[in-house]
Amino acid sequence: MAERTTTKSKRGEGSKVAAKTADNRLVAENARLSSELAAARSRIAELEQKHAEIINRIDWAIDSLHNLTD
Repeated sequence: MAERTTTKSKRGEGSKVAAKTADNRLVAENARLSSELAAARSRIAELEQKHAEIINRIDWAIDSLHNLTD
């Protein structure tokens, strides 16, 4: 039967650098996605405001047409 060694193998410096690089990439991607989300939310709010303005204008036009017949 083979003998077991009780010493732990250590990772090389290369794996630590690779892990740090991967962490940095994830942080950068997270920041980019957060920025895109904020921009999308801002655009949605802008579109909702324009939608409300358009609906108000249409309602005003319809009311004006009804008042012409009175």
